[in-house]
Order: sequence, then structure tokens, then C-alpha cells
Amino acid sequence: MSIQYGQYRDPVLTIAHLSDPHLLIDSVQYDAVDTLANFRQTMQRLSQVPTPPQALVFTGDLADKAQPEAYRALKAMVEPVAAEFGAQVIWTMGNHDERAAYSKELFGEESLDNQDRVYDVSGLRVIAVDTSVPGYHYGELSDEQLDWLADVLSEPAPLGTVLAMHHPPIPVPMTPLAAIIELYDQHKLEAVLTGTDVRAILGGHFHFTSSSTFAGIPVHVASASCYTMDPAPDDRLISSVDGHQAFTMLHLYDDRAAFSVVPVFPAPEVNFEPTSSRSLVEGLTFEERREILAKKAVDIAALKGEAVAYKS
Repeated sequence: MSIQYGQYRDPVLTIAHLSDPHLLIDSVQYDAVDTLANFRQTMQRLSQVPTPPQALVFTGDLADKAQPEAYRALKAMVEPVAAEFGAQVIWTMGNHDERAAYSKELFGEESLDNQDRVYDVSGLRVIAVDTSVPGYHYGELSDEQLDWLADVLSEPAPLGTVLAMHHPPIPVPMTPLAAIIELYDQHKLEAVLTGTDVRAILGGHFHFTSSSTFAGIPVHVASASCYTMDPAPDDRLISSVDGHQAFTMLHLYDDRAAFSVVPVFPAPEVNFEPTSSRSLVEGLTFEERREILAKKAVDIAALKGEAVAYKS
């Protein structure tokens, strides 16, 4: 348990939400993007987060061409990081994934059936639903899947439910053509989710960070680790760029959720405070922190001297 600096206690649970690595073996994407290198960097950044996640949730398009070797490479990079955190790994199908290779390499059971699964993360139910449509890039949930989902949700979970899906139920006004490959018949899913214990919906697919609500539930779309879509391109109908890759940290509290976007590639640092200052800050009372750290015109470089002067 960390020290409480403000009004909120530590989150009850933390989830790392990652999406669309599109791993390729022995080739680069669009002759430019090294998906394996980008994903290695993603895992490196994830290992640095200050609040360790209890689950790593991947919302689809794990392997760009569903190569069995790509799924094996994915597991080899993810599992050591998850083990270090003591976190569960939760996979979700995307439109670039193929069920046979996906199920065989990630779950050890080759299957052409829908890859819907339920996980228990310390009382939080995570439901991974397969929105893929064989041979197409748009998404869909069959009536059988919706009936199954309604049955699962009929019994509330102790800490509620997070729904993970590749095709998120969200409008895409910044990239209108993406609506062609959106989740179809979203009203059917809305009818199933209304009034349930679903606390958040996690999605991917669109390759840029976005948020909305659906059936009164927060929806968060994680960016990609391979390439991203430029939502404001210059004289382009659509534009894919090798930049702005990110993942999201979901922090769940008793009565709310917080979504924090983490860039995969760090930017140039312009200022910092060393970790050695933490003990000084933690040694201050609330009033001292307010007067020293929340006061205008305080020179952070003189923090140690001012703290000593204030406490003396």
C-alpha cells in the first residue's frame, strides 16, 4: 500500500490494456514497421509502470498474418513480464487473427469455434468475446454469443465485469472510413449490457486512442504497438504512421475507473525529480505538502532546502 497523497486510496485492481501488436515474423509491416521491435519496446515500458497490474488484457490483432511463430513469439515476450507482475494474461481475438492458429498456440487446443472466454481476476470478471468474422475485417456477435453473454452476466461478479473485445462499440468521427469495419448491429449488444455489472469495455482495432460510452458504460480503445492511424492527416483519406504507439493502464476503484495512456516510446526529458526525493515527500504532513509542493512559485530544485526550513 502506497502513501495516500490526495483524496483517493490505491485502486482496487489495475489492468494493463494493450492492443494490435500485429506481430510479423521475418518481415516488416508496410516495408517500414518492425512490429517485433515495437512490441519489445512496449513490454519494456510496461515493466516500468508504477502500479503493477493484476492482468494484462490484449484486445486482438495479435498476429498480422496469424503465423503460428508470431503467436509463439508473442507468448515468449509477454509471459516473463506477466510473471514478474504476478499477473494473468488475457487474450482476445481480432480480425487479423485466425481461430485455428490462435487457439492452438495460445490455448493448446486447435478450434474453429468462437474464442469467447471468462476469467476471474481477484473477484473481477473479465469476459473476452470474439467479434471476428472469418474472411472479413468488420466485427459481429452472433445471436448465440449474445445469449451466452447474457447468461454469464445474469449473475453479478464480486467486483463487477470488464468486457474485452477487438471491435469496440464506439463511433469513429475522426476516421469515418473505419465505420465500414466497425462492430455491426451494436444495438443487440446494448440490449444485453444494459443494467448489468459491466464497469468498462476495452477495445482496439482502430489504432488510435479513443473513448466513449455505450449503454452507460465507459468504453476505452487502446492504441496499437505496431503502427497507428493519424486522426488528422494532411490531404489523405486515411494515413497510417509509425508513431504515437501507446497502451493504457486501467485503474479500478470501488465506484469509478481511471484510464491512463502510456506512450510506448519515451519523449525527450526536460525536467525531473529523482526517486530519492520520495522519502522526503512521504515524510511531510498533508499541510506541509500543500505549502511546499502545491504553492505557486516554489522552485522544485530547492525543494529539499525549503522542506528543511519549513519543518525546522
